[in-house]
Amino acid sequence: MSRILGVAAMQVAPVATDPEATFAKFAREVRSLAAVSPAMDLLVFPELYLTGLGSFETPYRPGYLERVAETIPGPLTDAVCELAVETGKWIVPGTLSERNGGDLHNTAIAVSPSGEIVATYRKLFPWMPYETSKPGDRHVTFDIPGVGRFGLAICYDGWVPEIARTLAWMGAEVMLQPTFTRTADRPQELVLAQANAITNQMYVVNPNIGRLFGTGRSIAVDPEGRVLAQAGDGEEFLTFLIDLDLVSAVREHGTAGLNAIWKQLRDAPPPFPPSADGYAAGEVMRELGPLVPGDGGDPIMS
Repeated sequence: MSRILGVAAMQVAPVATDPEATFAKFAREVRSLAAVSPAMDLLVFPELYLTGLGSFETPYRPGYLERVAETIPGPLTDAVCELAVETGKWIVPGTLSERNGGDLHNTAIAVSPSGEIVATYRKLFPWMPYETSKPGDRHVTFDIPGVGRFGLAICYDGWVPEIARTLAWMGAEVMLQPTFTRTADRPQELVLAQANAITNQMYVVNPNIGRLFGTGRSIAVDPEGRVLAQAGDGEEFLTFLIDLDLVSAVREHGTAGLNAIWKQLRDAPPPFPPSADGYAAGEVMRELGPLVPGDGGDPIMS
């Protein structure tokens, strides 16, 4: 069975400080994409998009996210779920400002075409000292039946290699990483997206906020580090196909047919987490064959 999936990385900008108008814009974008590109099954939006955050004064405008925060589930997520049912799409609507009792989290959700919230992920590594949301306490993956496993990360999480590695260890074949970056470090983030893809042999889909409120340059990378699509700085939809059988092939035979890192991590686990914590084999290694010459060995030195 083919494991090809159409993905749209939506580089869009909010209506500044107007969540209601931003949601109306979001709904138009989802419906437009569904009509124009029906082969796109999964739509991924930037970090904090639906909050309407768009201030120029500070990276995270003081007090604003507290004012627009909602519970999950709540009216905003209910509206996203209804839109997913209407269009028949998987939707990751960027991230929301989530109110959880007295805490505020920067939270991503994944919604199925049946309107179910199948995953909720609270950002593990907020961008301190600017971002004051409370960190989450767990890594999160979800499955698209018949296709594969997807891991959720948010913006600055991409700077922490342990997050991408743990998602892959849990079996993720794609990392979806909504981002809100409008600072001078976007070129470094593009390198990190490729590095996370290469070192974990998985796809990375990294949509950034666009137009006036972001530096854009959204990127999608395949499991060998090749750039599938990259945006400019305006608003645009990046549409592309991913083939999760390519992830299986790269993990089985190695990057460029050489580096079978997951087999080596399984068979010769290094003395650092998660191997050192007693997890010598992760979900990612379940279907991999034996490590033999030609799977990561130097063809000259073997």
